Amino acid sequence: MPPSSPDAPARPLADASSYSEVLSPEALAFVGALVRRFRPALERLLAARADRQAEIDAGAPLTFLADTEEIRRSAWSVATCPPDLADRRVEITGPVDAKMIINALNSGANVYMADFEDSSAPTWANMMGGQRNLQQAVARTLAWTDDERGKQYQLRADAELATLFVRPRGLHLPERHLEVDGAAAPGSLVDFGLFFFHNARALLGAGTGPYFYLPKLQSHREARWWNEVFTWSQAQLGIPRGSIRATVLIETLPAAFEMHEILWELREHSAGLNCGRWDYIFSFIKTLRARAGATLPDRSQITMTQPNMAAYTNLVIKVCHARGIHAMGGMAAQIPIKRDAAANDAAMAKVEQDKRREVEAGHDGTWVAHPGLIELARRCFDASMPGPNQIGRGRDDVQLDAAALLQVPTGTRSEAGLRHNIRVGVQYLEAWLGGNGCVPLYDLMEDAATAEISRAQVWQWLRHGATLDGGERLTATRVRQVVDQEMATIRGEVGDARFASGRFGLARELFETVACDETLADFLTLPAYAHID
Repeated sequence: MPPSSPDAPARPLADASSYSEVLSPEALAFVGALVRRFRPALERLLAARADRQAEIDAGAPLTFLADTEEIRRSAWSVATCPPDLADRRVEITGPVDAKMIINALNSGANVYMADFEDSSAPTWANMMGGQRNLQQAVARTLAWTDDERGKQYQLRADAELATLFVRPRGLHLPERHLEVDGAAAPGSLVDFGLFFFHNARALLGAGTGPYFYLPKLQSHREARWWNEVFTWSQAQLGIPRGSIRATVLIETLPAAFEMHEILWELREHSAGLNCGRWDYIFSFIKTLRARAGATLPDRSQITMTQPNMAAYTNLVIKVCHARGIHAMGGMAAQIPIKRDAAANDAAMAKVEQDKRREVEAGHDGTWVAHPGLIELARRCFDASMPGPNQIGRGRDDVQLDAAALLQVPTGTRSEAGLRHNIRVGVQYLEAWLGGNGCVPLYDLMEDAATAEISRAQVWQWLRHGATLDGGERLTATRVRQVVDQEMATIRGEVGDARFASGRFGLARELFETVACDETLADFLTLPAYAHID
C-alpha cells in the first residue's frame, strides 16, 4: 500500500486513551517515520531467511561465510563499553508488568532486561502498559499496589538500581494494533521506537544509556539493519551517535556462523553477545529440519555439556573477547521450590553447577529468571571472576570448525519426554493466550522458547519417524492419543474449575496443529497471535 503521507504518524487501531503518555502525537510520528523508512528492508531480510532455509533444506552446507573471511581474520575491536556496563555478572530477565519491573530493578542484579519478547504475551495492554511502566521507571516514579495483599511496591532510593536493558520483539512479529500506511507495524520497531523516543535522553542524563538486547537474529545483514535503525534514530532525536548499546542473543544456528560479522556491523553500538540457549536448541531443530540424522533426544538431555552446545558457547566467548566486549552466559530456568526442601536443594545444585561452568569457561556474566537465584549466581561469579569481567581472557584454545557446531546431541527419545513436551507446550500456550508469557511449570520458569522446542521436537520426531526407547515408532495417530491423555492429566493438575474457565481447548488445537502439520511452522507465536487482544 502506498504511503499516506511522508509525515503521517503511526495509527493505533486499539484503545489509545489509556496510554496517552506513550502514544503521544510526537511519538506516533517518530514511529511512523521509523517504520516507513525501515520496513521495506526488513521485509527483504525476512524473505532472505526463507530463501536460505530452502537452500539448507535442499542440502546446502551450513558453514562460515567465504566473503567475510577478512572480517574474521582482521584485528579490530568494538567501541569501549560505557562504565555502567563494565560489570554485568548477574542479569535478571522478565516481563514488563509493574511488579516485575520494580522487583527486578530493586533486586541487586547488575542488569534487568525488560522483555517485550519471549516472556511477554504481546497483548496490546501488555505492550503499551509495559512502555508506560518503563517510562515511569526511568523517571523513578513507578509504583504499584497489590490490592489483595495490601502491599505497596516502589523503586528503592537507598541503593543502586539494576541497569536497564530492553528486549524488543523479534523481527518476524507484527504489532497489528498499530498501523503505518495501512499495514501492521513491525513489533520490533514499535518496541524499540517507543522506548527510545521517550527515554533515551533521560537515561543519558542519568548517567546510563538506551541499552537493548536483540533477539533471534539470523545473519550479520540483520545486525546491519539494526545498526542503521540505531544510527538514524539517534540522528532524528539529536542523541549522540554511539549512545545506543545492544547485546545480540546468539540463539539461532545460522547466527553462530556469523558472530564476528554481527559484532562488526554493530561495532559502534555493540554490548557483546549472549548465549540464548533455549531458542538455540529450537533453531537447531528448525534449521536442520530436513535432516533425519539431526533428530534430537529428549529435551531434558540437551544440556550445556552436549558437544554442540559447548562448542557454540565457547565460540561466543572467544569471539567476544577477541573483539573486546562481553560474552554473556545463558538463562537458569530453575526457580526456588518452597514446598520440597530436597527438590529445592537439587535445583539449586544444578544452577550452581551451571554458573560455575559458565564463569570458568570465561563468560562475563549470566542470566537468572528469579530474584531468589541472584545471590547464588553472584557467589559463583565472585569466586572465579575477581574483576568486573573477563574480557582480557582470550580463548585461543578454542579452535572450532563448522562440524563442531553441527554435532547432533546424543541421548534417547522416550515416551516420558514426549508427554512432557505436550504438557509444557499446551499449558504454556494456554497461559500465553491469557496474556501471561512467563509461566512456572514443573519447577522451571518457562517462556516462549521452551514451548517452541516442545512443539518443534514433536514435529521432528514425527517427520523422521523416530523410534522411542521402548521400540515404538511414533505416528501422528499415536501423538494425538497421547495428547488426549495429557489433556486429562493437565485437567487433574489444574482442577476442573480452572480447566473449564481457561483456553485449554484452543491451546491444544494450536499445539496439535503445529506439531502434526506436514511443514514446520516458523514460530508458534504467529498463529497464536491471532487469538489474543
